[in-house]
Amino acid sequence: MERINNTIKNISGVDPVIINKTQARLDNLTKPLGSLGRLEELAKRICGITGKVNPSLVNKVIFTLAADHGVTDEGVSAYPKEVTAQMVYNFVAGGAGINVLAKHVGARVVVVDIGVSADLKPDPKLRVEKINYGTKNMAKGPAMTRDEAIKAIHAGIDLFEEELRRGIDIVGTGEMGIGNTTAASAITASFTGSPVEKITGRGAGLDDPGLKNKIEVIKKSLLLNKPDPADPIDVLSKVGGFEIGGLAGIILAAASHKTPVVIDGFISGAAALVAFKIEPKVKDYMIAAHKSQEGGHKIILEHIGLRPLLDLDLRLGEGTGGALGIGLADAAVKILTQMATFKSANVSEKNI
Repeated sequence: MERINNTIKNISGVDPVIINKTQARLDNLTKPLGSLGRLEELAKRICGITGKVNPSLVNKVIFTLAADHGVTDEGVSAYPKEVTAQMVYNFVAGGAGINVLAKHVGARVVVVDIGVSADLKPDPKLRVEKINYGTKNMAKGPAMTRDEAIKAIHAGIDLFEEELRRGIDIVGTGEMGIGNTTAASAITASFTGSPVEKITGRGAGLDDPGLKNKIEVIKKSLLLNKPDPADPIDVLSKVGGFEIGGLAGIILAAASHKTPVVIDGFISGAAALVAFKIEPKVKDYMIAAHKSQEGGHKIILEHIGLRPLLDLDLRLGEGTGGALGIGLADAAVKILTQMATFKSANVSEKNI
């Protein structure tokens, strides 16, 4: 926990002076006041987070963490757990949705095995930070030990800080793990107290009987493990996943280094919820890319107090929504820094 506590100590509030200066700059650009809506709000947030009046989002990084879940033994997913490893190979080969969208917005993808249930073939494009070969079946006991939960968060902090040496101006979160919507639903229910039925969705495509079974498995897991919402590490260890813990660590580390972090969908949202419960100040550093088709994601965003940029019925994960959010963030910053002012363009301002 010492590493986590040291990271938390470095998380401060965003800079209100910079935000006010940014507002003044936005108000003097050649446009009606507030006419670029949430792009202006986004530019202000990024300036406040970074502490820079002229930020530049050159180094864009999306972390895609992969891990397996023992709860798949309960038939909670429409896909077999082998797909997790198969998709990691797809990420490394550059053939997945996240690869396409990351390339589109100029981001590099860091692919990490933090808990895949198989030994993957070595590849220079793959980081291996394996905590264990998947979590245990949370319907029969805790998903992981408390020590493993802490190690997962530490791994995320280390991943961010190591990649920071290459340069990071903005971060996106992403994941892959068959069964991870079950873990995300359990985490969300633990922290928010919302009914499991309202939180739980079809994941990668469950039919009605499959969804009913998934809800019952989550209820059983919560009743058996009794995760303590006042103790985020306890919740993570009992009903979470290694990729969720790793992403929580990345979010904490990004906030400690004054780096905006763009949150993807439901699984990334569950990681954001864990990070928020560990240190509420991280909220100011998080940008919600979109609202997932999974109902639990809306509940997470409302609980933290984040307003999503997009609503496109996305439910792929991997960091795909995060990539789109990074694209909007880049556009917002360029509006701020590259658009002319009334004075510089010799354009008359409004009379009244």
